[in-house]
Amino acid sequence: MNVTDRTGRPPLSPQEGWISDGRQVLHFKPLRYDRWCQALEVTLGELISGEATPLLKRRKQLTREQAITLWRQKRQQGWRVFPPQWIPPPPLADGVMTKTH
Repeated sequence: MNVTDRTGRPPLSPQEGWISDGRQVLHFKPLRYDRWCQALEVTLGELISGEATPLLKRRKQLTREQAITLWRQKRQQGWRVFPPQWIPPPPLADGVMTKTH
């Protein structure tokens, strides 16, 4: 998620992004975007030595403003933009769980 464009303003539509402090990873994923409701899902993963994929710890839905604030806070604390660490699962269709083999 690129929090600002070249003018220093947040992008008009939410974007997917990853940041990490070397121990934990945050994944920002847009969920909804319309004029009245802009929401992102933020997933926290913990990097584990010897493992290819972080251990997923928490998932939370935030408003666009909350997500931008969290991104800025973490960047000020030294977190860096990171490449994707896992492939997010597809959204559930009508709230129905699906089996994967």
